[in-house]
Amino acid sequence: MVQNDDASLGAQPLRQLLDPDAAQRIEPALAATHNPRVWVYRYTHPTTGWTLSIATHGEPGSGQLSLGGFRIAPDYRTSRPGYDNDREAIELAMGMEEKIYWSRLLRIGGPLLRSHPTALVGGKCVLAPTPDARVGQPRDTELLDFALGCFRDFEATSGVLLSTGQDLGHGILSDGVTGSLAYVHARFRGGMLADTSKPTAEGNFQVLHGMLRGVGVAFGTARVGLIGCGNIGDHVLLRLRERGAGVDVLEASAPKRATLEANGVRVYAPEQKDEFLRLPFDAIVVNASGGSLDPHAIALIAANPHVKVVCGSENLAMPEPAGAEALRAAGKLYCPTELGGMMGYLTAVEEYLAERDGVPFDVQTLFDAARALETAAFDAATYVRQRAMEPAFDDAMRAVFAERDTQ
Repeated sequence: MVQNDDASLGAQPLRQLLDPDAAQRIEPALAATHNPRVWVYRYTHPTTGWTLSIATHGEPGSGQLSLGGFRIAPDYRTSRPGYDNDREAIELAMGMEEKIYWSRLLRIGGPLLRSHPTALVGGKCVLAPTPDARVGQPRDTELLDFALGCFRDFEATSGVLLSTGQDLGHGILSDGVTGSLAYVHARFRGGMLADTSKPTAEGNFQVLHGMLRGVGVAFGTARVGLIGCGNIGDHVLLRLRERGAGVDVLEASAPKRATLEANGVRVYAPEQKDEFLRLPFDAIVVNASGGSLDPHAIALIAANPHVKVVCGSENLAMPEPAGAEALRAAGKLYCPTELGGMMGYLTAVEEYLAERDGVPFDVQTLFDAARALETAAFDAATYVRQRAMEPAFDDAMRAVFAERDTQ
C-alpha cells in the first residue's frame, strides 16, 4: 500500500512494481533497444479504478532524473482494443530515452544542461481516468490529487527523481480558471509548466530544413505535407510559409480545418488520408497524436515517387518498426521522430534545472540550441546521398558524429 500524508487522496492507492523482465514481457520491443531496462510503478485507485503507470529507465536508488511528460490518456487511445496503460507508458518512455540518446550524440541542449552534467533517463507518466475525472469534468482535481500522491510516493520509494511536463489531456480545470499543469506545478516540485510545443516544433523545422537542403530541395520550391496541425504543427506551418514553401495539411479537428482554410491553407480530413499521401510532396511531416505512419501509410509513402523526406516529432508515430526499413528501401530519408522531437524534453529539463538552481529560465535558449539540428540533419542527409541513398538516415547520423569523435 502507498503511504501518503495528503488527506485529499482519500483511500490509499495500491502500488505494484514491475521489474525490467516484466516490462519486456509487456513490450517485447524493449529488448532490442540500446537501454532495455525499464521499471514500471503501477498505481491503482482502490475505488475509482484510475490507473497511473510511471515507466522509467531510472535504476532504483540511483538518484537519476527521470524525464517525460504527464499524459492523461485521451479516450481515442484508451478506447482502442487491447489498450494497456503500462504498455503505453513503456513505449513512451522508450521514445524519451531515445530523445536523450540523440541529444547526447549530437551534443545539443540548453546552457544549464550543458554546464550541469546531469544523470538523465527517459520516463513517462500515463494516467487512465474515468470520463467524469478528465480535465474540465467534475472530478478533475480529485484525479490530479491522486496523481500527485503517486508522484510523491514514487520519489520517496524509488530513489529516482521525477520531472513531468506538458502532454496530451491537459487544459483548464472544472473551476474554469486553473490550468491542470499549473495545479500540478504548485503541488509537486517536478511538475514543469513550460510550453514545450514551440521548441519541439522549432527542432522539427530545423531537422526538416537540413534534410531538404541535403537532398537539394530549397524551401521556395518545396511542397510539404503536414499531418497534424495542433500546437506543434502550427509553428511548423508558420515557419514553412515564412520560407515560401507550399504546405498542405491533414487535420482531424473540423474547427481547426475551418481555421486553416480561412487562412488560405489547403486542408484534408482524416478520411482523405490516402488521397493526401499520394500528392506530390517533397516531404511529409508527422505531428499528430500517434499512429500516423501505420503500415498502410508507409506503403503509400514508399510508392509515392515524389517524396524524398519523412520526419516529425510525433510520439508513437510508427506502430510497426519495420516501416523505417520500408522507407529506406524505397529511397526515402526517414528521421526518427524521437530525434526530431528532442527539443521538448530539453525544454523541460532546462526549466527543472533553472528552478533547482534558482536562476531565470529563458526558453529562447532552446530555440538557439535547436539551430544545431539543421546542420546535423544536413550532414546526415549528405552522407546518405553520397552513398547512393543506401544507409538509413539515423545510421548516417551516428556515422557522421562517430567520425567527429575521432577527429
